[in-house]
Amino acid sequence: MGSNTVVVTDANFEDVVINSKTPVLVDFWAEWCGPCKMIAPILDEISTDAATKDKVVIGKLDVDANQSTAMSFGVMSIPTMMLFKNGKPVATLVGYQPRAQLLGKLMPHLSDEKVSA
Repeated sequence: MGSNTVVVTDANFEDVVINSKTPVLVDFWAEWCGPCKMIAPILDEISTDAATKDKVVIGKLDVDANQSTAMSFGVMSIPTMMLFKNGKPVATLVGYQPRAQLLGKLMPHLSDEKVSA
């Protein structure tokens, strides 16, 4: 089973992130970033894990190709992961995070989802 991550760009940011009904964790990364490459498999796991795959969308935004979005959210170092809920950033994580630590910071924002009929 592959990754459920989505590519986020300056052009599709509003559609994919801001207008999403599901919380979106945006990974601001770059090809040359070592820690970004270390965290990528963890984000892939979260995107396919049964406990989290329906609760959060993992989006990957290449900061070199999409500088205006990264700048508009004040991303100064990468990897930076920003969780958007209802179109607004609710959590920001900077730097490499082990899976348990990353999930520990994300789950409080994902567990209070209202179940709609």
